[in-house]
Amino acid sequence: MLACLGAALALPGLAHAQSQDPAASPVAAQMYTLRDVGSLEQQFAAVERAGIASVELVGDQGVEAEEMNALLAEHELSVSSSHVPLDDLRHDLDDVVAFHRAIGNDTLVIPYLAEDERPDSAEDWRALGEEIGGLASRLAEHDMRLAYHNHDFEMRTFDGRTALEILLEAAGPEVLGEVDLAWVARGGQDPAEYLEHFDGRLFAIHAKDNAPTGTAEDERGFAIIGQGVLDWDELLPAAREAGAEVYVIEHDQPKDAQAVLTEGNRFLDEALSAPAE
Repeated sequence: MLACLGAALALPGLAHAQSQDPAASPVAAQMYTLRDVGSLEQQFAAVERAGIASVELVGDQGVEAEEMNALLAEHELSVSSSHVPLDDLRHDLDDVVAFHRAIGNDTLVIPYLAEDERPDSAEDWRALGEEIGGLASRLAEHDMRLAYHNHDFEMRTFDGRTALEILLEAAGPEVLGEVDLAWVARGGQDPAEYLEHFDGRLFAIHAKDNAPTGTAEDERGFAIIGQGVLDWDELLPAAREAGAEVYVIEHDQPKDAQAVLTEGNRFLDEALSAPAE
């Protein structure tokens, strides 16, 4: 995908993965999955019950850093990363940095582009990538990293290259990928092959599944990881080969968020602990 991907290995931020406790689980829970499960304390309790020790936040979750730290400590959770809207990074970067430094989080992720923010040409995707690269450089001054999370619309192609490829090439190696494999498949790309574009530049995958066509319509057609149609026997080794640090369990519209986390964590724990072939 990018000739410069290998340069990412030299970035100070990527030492983050190497400094982690090798015995620690690489699984995290995306808090968007739990948005309808009561208070933040109740949501963190659900993560703890699932046996997951790390969370990917949605911004500041509506609390101050002091409260966040108290709740994280109460439920023995750490923060892998946080989804932060692009507009917050554009206009409130200092406040965003201050909050996340206060809770010990060093990785921010751009989660979504509203329809009116989505470029309509390769040139415009390139311009957005350059802007995001500039934000990553500013975050690097604070020893923080920036990643980009995809949906299906970034799988649109321009002269044979996806919008996401164009954006990341323009952004430069400081911007990492958080690849949502279910959305990659929905965008018409082969998820395992697509991960090959991120060698040395993959922060995380979003671990969720697509239900068989025509089913789970009340859950937007998504399924718990391992219970849908994606081939995880192929995808997890591909993610490991591409250098994924974190496997973030997510479901966009779950009927049972607790089951999503508990069963998803059980599946990943077994699959990731199996010896590589």
